[in-house]
Amino acid sequence: MRLLPALCLALTLPAAAQDIRRLDGSHLSKAEADTFARKTLTDAHVTGAQITVLDRGRPVWSASYGLRRRDPDTPMDRNSITWAASITKSVFATYVMQLVERGEFNLDLPIAKQLPKPLNTYEPYRSSASEIVNDAAWPLVTPRMLLAHISGLANFASLEPDKKMHLHYKPGSQFLYSGEGINLVQFVIEQRKQKPLDELMQQAIFTPLHMDHTGLVYRKEFGVDAADRFDASGKFIAKTRRFPARAAGSMTTSADDLALFASALFSGKLLKPATMRAMLTPVKQIPTLHQFPLALAESPGAEAKAIGLAYGVGWGLLTHTSFGPAFFKEGHGDGAQNYMICFTKRQTCMILLTNSDNGESTFRPLLEHILGDTVTPWEWEGYTPSYIAASRKSQ
Repeated sequence: MRLLPALCLALTLPAAAQDIRRLDGSHLSKAEADTFARKTLTDAHVTGAQITVLDRGRPVWSASYGLRRRDPDTPMDRNSITWAASITKSVFATYVMQLVERGEFNLDLPIAKQLPKPLNTYEPYRSSASEIVNDAAWPLVTPRMLLAHISGLANFASLEPDKKMHLHYKPGSQFLYSGEGINLVQFVIEQRKQKPLDELMQQAIFTPLHMDHTGLVYRKEFGVDAADRFDASGKFIAKTRRFPARAAGSMTTSADDLALFASALFSGKLLKPATMRAMLTPVKQIPTLHQFPLALAESPGAEAKAIGLAYGVGWGLLTHTSFGPAFFKEGHGDGAQNYMICFTKRQTCMILLTNSDNGESTFRPLLEHILGDTVTPWEWEGYTPSYIAASRKSQ
């Protein structure tokens, strides 16, 4: 296996202090953060990575490491564009809350009532929704449930044995992560707006915030900046060119662009304070040991109870930690492992994007050492060596 070269391009932000202030109030020099990040990523054979830290709602440190491409080796830099995977869901949820704020969308009106025709009469759902429309519980499913992953839908219909959508639990009763549900909210909004989601979110979020390296679909101007994706052995998987627009996970972006997004959330540029509070209000508490159970039956997790693990509208929530409440979202995809967490009390965030299947093994040491984050539910997230090994074996 070829080791990651010691390439690092760090962004020095003029308004930032010389140190990173961690969650417990202690300080870490940027030089030490850089040295630790480079070694951690190299030792884990992460092909390329971007890291950004915010404090008081503003970026204080941003750096890039390793490679965005190989053959020839091309360094990852601040302008490199990586696949955000499921972080897309939370950015999409923020757009949905903009519509709610303007009275253009109702989170609690059942999906079946928001469409003029039965779901299975629309071409994209003609086959997959043929069973669910006859389920007595289908009329209960609302956008809020879908965005909080408590609708009862599995992750994707394509993963079901019969390739059809099914409600596995009574809507609203249990947490079950569902990308299918997020895409269903997208479908309803596109039907109402008669515009594709990539165009809607470009106009509402990416262009106003000057997120110039972000898009819900690949654009040709991303070209040389788009990072390729690599597996755990460092083997090329694919180029980052996502089509079509999918609210569940098609967004490509950079850590700096996500920092712009987080700053805008805290400053009220995207949502009014009351709307943001509504987005980050728990819809359902989560007692489970893992987000994606490795077995059909798992005991409740101690982590979940200790930190008040819950889900809001599109965001995972830590409702009571020693550092105050936090909201987070991870992104898992082939050759794309990402994590973003923000603590609301001090408006402190850490964003990690990688183009490597090895990225997730570095999240805990990076978050703990650089940010002082000791409250992320590592077991629930699957960021433990045993879980990573078990999940790879099951693939």
